[in-house]
Amino acid sequence: MAQSRLRVTELQFDGGVPFWIEGRPAEKGRCVVVRHVDGANHDMLPEPFSARTRVHEYGGGALHVAGGTVYFSNAPDRRLYAMESDAAPRPLTPDLGDVRYADMRLDSTRDRLVVVCEDHRGSRVVNDIRVLPRDGGEPETIVSGNDFYSNPRVSPDGTRMAWLTWNQPNMPWDGTELWTAELGADGRPRDARRVAGGPREAVFQPEWSPDSVLHFITDPTGWWNLYRWDGDEAHPLCPMEAECGQPAWAFGLSSYAFLDDGRIALSACRDGLWRVGLLSPDGGGFDDLGLAITDVDGCVVSDGVRIGLLAGGEREPLSAVVVQPGDRSHTVLRRSTDLDIDDALISAAIPVSFPGWEGATAHAFFYAPRSDTCEAGPEETPPLLVRAHGGPTSATTPAMDPLVQYWTSRGFAFLDVNYGGSTGYGRAYRERLNLQEGVVDVGDCVAGALHMAETGRADGARLLIEGGSAGGYIVLCAMTFHDAFAAGSSLFGIADIETLVAETHKFEAQYFETMVGPYPLRRHVYHDRSPIHFIERVRRPVILFQGLDDPIVPRNQAETMFASLREAGIPTAYIGYPGEEHGFRQAANIARTVDAERYFFSRVLGIEVGGDVEPVDIVNLERRQTA
Repeated sequence: MAQSRLRVTELQFDGGVPFWIEGRPAEKGRCVVVRHVDGANHDMLPEPFSARTRVHEYGGGALHVAGGTVYFSNAPDRRLYAMESDAAPRPLTPDLGDVRYADMRLDSTRDRLVVVCEDHRGSRVVNDIRVLPRDGGEPETIVSGNDFYSNPRVSPDGTRMAWLTWNQPNMPWDGTELWTAELGADGRPRDARRVAGGPREAVFQPEWSPDSVLHFITDPTGWWNLYRWDGDEAHPLCPMEAECGQPAWAFGLSSYAFLDDGRIALSACRDGLWRVGLLSPDGGGFDDLGLAITDVDGCVVSDGVRIGLLAGGEREPLSAVVVQPGDRSHTVLRRSTDLDIDDALISAAIPVSFPGWEGATAHAFFYAPRSDTCEAGPEETPPLLVRAHGGPTSATTPAMDPLVQYWTSRGFAFLDVNYGGSTGYGRAYRERLNLQEGVVDVGDCVAGALHMAETGRADGARLLIEGGSAGGYIVLCAMTFHDAFAAGSSLFGIADIETLVAETHKFEAQYFETMVGPYPLRRHVYHDRSPIHFIERVRRPVILFQGLDDPIVPRNQAETMFASLREAGIPTAYIGYPGEEHGFRQAANIARTVDAERYFFSRVLGIEVGGDVEPVDIVNLERRQTA
């Protein structure tokens, strides 16, 4: 399964030709630029090139194709490169050390690239917007002074530039500002003015229409909707209680694109389900294309005639798709997995809502077990695995996920929780987690599991939980401060948030100011919500997985937690992966993680593990079982 699962991102068109990036576990996570020509996919990047950036550590925006030239940020040396057709990539930026680039765009009027830069060479990290000749040279700073920048976009007529900016402690979904400025004879911005946004308004994806009218998504109403700026004020194009934006954890996300006939292709999420429709230039509402999709993975683009999407559905994994808006037909260019799963064995998502923390409504997608040979017992009420997504402002969707099917095909029920703090339900739902991380998110996951047991869909004695990053923190909190779960699996999760504040990267350095509170003023809260300080309250087994080169959640978080659990006599296991960062990219490690979780959970629950699964060294398990 791991070998066949790709990470398909950054779909775009140039001259009617689709391009995208494939993150390939089989190539140790190398990110390859692919183009689709004459009905076939062709790799463009030879080894060892890899189109990936670490700006904000989460990256994105590593690819831009314009005028027949592919521009990309190369992960091994962090430099910008260009390549034409099948020619060898050539460097555009000098080797300056740890200087990172993302979100580049061609300014064709001035024959230059505009790019976000993150400079790590000094005592503090500096983010700004720079330009460089399209043939290469040392970048020149043209916008600076704030903590963060994204989305530098030059209008098609070359007269203006727009960009987003924000300062700590805000994250880009909390509050950003959209600025625009004239471009002078020297190509530098002048007479800049703020168009939209502020400390409590988050602007997303500014774009210029083909006739150089500025559009953007923002949320003054509490919902991310599309707006048009007339030069004096902004006007909503299709007001609705739906989310057309997404939390910008990465660069390069898009939710709308312009067609040559004046219509706009737009994606919108309501109650966790994504749809794609068309807006006419004269209004008329959201014309749903009726595609069989439930998820749009941060990508809506167009070549003027066709629409490109990264999307998935109930029986379709996330894929690069091209849609003909005329007859609404579509062509799949690349699936994220080529696994052939029998339709009869696919467990379809069932949306559920339930009373979460303190009775507030929370949301999830439930998957019933589907298998002729259930490891977990075909005649029993099934064990349930709860998944807590990362972020925490990300979200889960009901698009077909082979990892979910891995569990349901083995007799496990599965609950994918969009706890308070998740995107897709409006700003108010997302902000349920403000000052409450480690409380609301954990409480919603616990409540969801208990709700499934109370309604007869899961065995209350065999509830399990797993999650990565912020989801891993939820796992550790649930296993420490609650007693609902029989076992937990934390992937690069946080054990000590106070320590993390001192060690994490710039992008998230003050994130906990919003999610937990001002530090050190609320230092006691940081202590009280850190599982590492309450090991004596852990009663059930926990397994931990960690990338040993993780710059976001350092390895000491998992290793300290493991050592403390082991010392306390709790059944536990730890697997660390050399060369992995935040999220596992190598096929062997992805496969090992899934199989190790299954082995660990099965041993804890007394379920026989079928197949050839490598054992996991679980310390204290035999002592606990014989006690």
